[in-house]
Amino acid sequence: MPEIYLDNSSTTRPYPEVIELMGKVAGECYGNPSAMHEKGLASERYIEEARRQLAPFFSGRDTEIFFTSGGTEANNLAIKGAALRNRRRGMELVTSRVEHPSVLNCFRFLEEEGFKVTYLPVNKQGQVNPDDVSEAISNETILVSIMHVNNEVGTIQPLQEIGPLIKKKKAGLLFHVDAVQSLGRLPLNVRDWMADMVSCSAHKVHGPRGAGCLWVKEGTLLQPILHGGGQEKELRPGTENTPAIAGFGLAARMAGENQAQKRETLQKLKLRFFEKLLDSDIEVLVNGPNPEDSACHIINLSFPGVPSEMLLHSLEAKGVYVSAGSACHSRKAEPSHILQALDLNEELLNSALRFSFSCYNNEREAEAAADITAATVKELYAILK
Repeated sequence: MPEIYLDNSSTTRPYPEVIELMGKVAGECYGNPSAMHEKGLASERYIEEARRQLAPFFSGRDTEIFFTSGGTEANNLAIKGAALRNRRRGMELVTSRVEHPSVLNCFRFLEEEGFKVTYLPVNKQGQVNPDDVSEAISNETILVSIMHVNNEVGTIQPLQEIGPLIKKKKAGLLFHVDAVQSLGRLPLNVRDWMADMVSCSAHKVHGPRGAGCLWVKEGTLLQPILHGGGQEKELRPGTENTPAIAGFGLAARMAGENQAQKRETLQKLKLRFFEKLLDSDIEVLVNGPNPEDSACHIINLSFPGVPSEMLLHSLEAKGVYVSAGSACHSRKAEPSHILQALDLNEELLNSALRFSFSCYNNEREAEAAADITAATVKELYAILK
């Protein structure tokens, strides 16, 4: 049975070149990057090359790239590090209700530490109103964190409006962006956003799990959340995972090649998939933004009357792999906090699935997945009557 993998927001299949490079680095450059002998220096060279490969996505300065174990750690370092380092300047923080759990749980931790957090609402498309961000900022606010692309519904936040408003409202206010879903798919316009920190992850761009990075604008002060040696300028201590970091750098470089063309291809695949579903005689509704307006690789759909978990496993049995929400929550029974923030009714909440595409998908797969999904929904309708 052919496999159609449409869960690329959760994780992506690594490029073969990345797998090959990681094997080479693990086998040949096994020295500790902090060691002064040649084995250590060889390992360090791979890390610095990865830093150079990632720098063009941000400011172009490789000195502003700090490697972590993934997007979750990058978000923790940015949010906790900024709040704890700057708490003498104020104890108020701002974020949105539709952030990734690795962001929201940081803010919940900080609330326990005495910080006040404002959780901003979103509209039916999952978008934050820039004016709401501005109004939430007081003299005591020290950090705002708003994601770029939503991991479940593909909403693109208007960061080019939000960032300048933040800086205009209060000088020195820090702005963090979770760009895990946008690296390699959308431009990271950190200057237009006026961002101070941006988090990214390797395994969302056909790299390995276990590697991520935090871009930190020069002059931004953070408190380390781990304590150990002097790696990563003492901001993120611990012996570096050289094979994963090398793989991350190569994957990012490859994802960035012909990025506009790849984005157009993914958008066409997503729209073709949706068009085929609309041509079938099943009821299907879009959650979040219109498919034309969302990130090129994500579409979230509800099939009223069909429980999402039942449909997910029925599709899996036919070789189509999708998600019922964020991978961090998809094994839990409660509805997605993101879909709840869109104010969906219970029927739509309980019948929602996310379909997410990558460069490994093609038009034939998109059409086949739509046909299989429509046929499976009809089968389940008959069973559930």
